[in-house]
Amino acid sequence: MLPVGLDWEHASRTLGWLWLALVASGLYHGVNPGMGWPLAVSAGLMAKSPRALVRTLWALSAGHLLATLLVLLPFALLLALAEWQRPIQLGASLLVIGFGVFRLIDRRHPRALTRIPPTQLALWSFAVAIAHGAALMLVPIYLGLCQAADLDAAHQAAGALVTANLAMALMVSIVHLAAMVAAGGGLAWMVYRYLGLKFISRSWFNLDAVWAVSLILVGAIALAFNLANWR
Repeated sequence: MLPVGLDWEHASRTLGWLWLALVASGLYHGVNPGMGWPLAVSAGLMAKSPRALVRTLWALSAGHLLATLLVLLPFALLLALAEWQRPIQLGASLLVIGFGVFRLIDRRHPRALTRIPPTQLALWSFAVAIAHGAALMLVPIYLGLCQAADLDAAHQAAGALVTANLAMALMVSIVHLAAMVAAGGGLAWMVYRYLGLKFISRSWFNLDAVWAVSLILVGAIALAFNLANWR
């Protein structure tokens, strides 16, 4: 058994890398045009007001936050079952890998999303985050944070464990959303204020393949982490 000091140092490093991965995923989702920042630019230009841009970002953020919480909260409740902790973590990793493979094979934009008008921004953002696996990507990171922070210790009471897991799910969603809004909102403001619409037409990029590979990568890292810490 490792000394307590070394265990704490290892846990601290793990927590640091997981939080960094969480922020990076938020920045990645924010930069991706598919998450909606061009809609904010369009709203600002049509209304000729930066307030319209900000209102659009708020609506997009609300939908994305709801999607992440909808995906994370069930796992927060399941983690209270300490005896099922390992299968839950391994199953979540495999789920993310499988969804990434699916998105890599089928890169078509889900047709159901075309039935949601951009005027219903919160609903549109929610549906996009679910359909493209944006919220699902956070599950392995969230489970890793719970494990590294020792929130799943078997000696904890179930009530305290559920409260801790729910708090971690909320914190993960908010940190991810803050990074996403910072990246997407900053890019939207730059296009609206300085770069103009020509920037979008010239630099538009499709991240579907990168998105699918990143899902597979996140799931694989989480799977390797769980197998390495198998007890």
